[in-house]
Amino acid sequence: MGSAMLASWRKNPANNISEFYVIDPKHSAHGLFFSDLDSLPKNINPGIIVFAAKPQQLAEILPQYKKRFGNSPLYISIAAGKTLAFFTQHLGSDVKIIRAMPNTPALVGKAITGLCHTPNIDESQKNQATALIETFGKAVWVAESDMDAVTAISGSGPAYVLLFLESLTKAGINAGLAPDIAQALALEMTHGTIHLASKIPETFEKLRHNVTSKGGTTEAALNILMSENGIEKLLDDAVKAAIKRAKELA
Repeated sequence: MGSAMLASWRKNPANNISEFYVIDPKHSAHGLFFSDLDSLPKNINPGIIVFAAKPQQLAEILPQYKKRFGNSPLYISIAAGKTLAFFTQHLGSDVKIIRAMPNTPALVGKAITGLCHTPNIDESQKNQATALIETFGKAVWVAESDMDAVTAISGSGPAYVLLFLESLTKAGINAGLAPDIAQALALEMTHGTIHLASKIPETFEKLRHNVTSKGGTTEAALNILMSENGIEKLLDDAVKAAIKRAKELA
């Protein structure tokens, strides 16, 4: 995810931000990459620091940033589950922190990212963060209490959609279609339906009713998908499981 964000920022600089430095233990020091914070030249004082590390690594690395940069930068984190309180605990109570939860469509500039922030963030800093995020998609600001749900819906959501595509393709193959035809039908149907839903000012439910004829093939399929233990319950249980895991990661 960090790589996708960096690629978007370098391609479409936001707010005239054009200099980037990356701390990544997998890279030796060359160009914009540095293997650790100690190898970053002392004269570099970033205005914004983005944490794209695994949540489990943050408690170990944050004190290094507190020691070197203190409360000067605007900090942005994309670590799932890690709360604003976690960051103030490790970076200081007066630091300015934004939590962001993007998703993998950032790779193609179609992400949706939920954000929240500490109370000391001003409007100009919110605007700066929004501009950075919108280089690879859309941004929505929410209360921190909603961030675990954002993670479960849009952060993890691309995997749900891909599982749907995978399953529908397999169903097409089981129905006798060639694999490439089944995949093309599933993918283009999904792409077209999403485009339709985004362009027509109707609820998803109303659009579903519009395509469901009484006694027809669609109704027969929906009777299975909408059964007591069907897709609605499965998705509700899945989202609850993702929220539970996000809280555990905190």
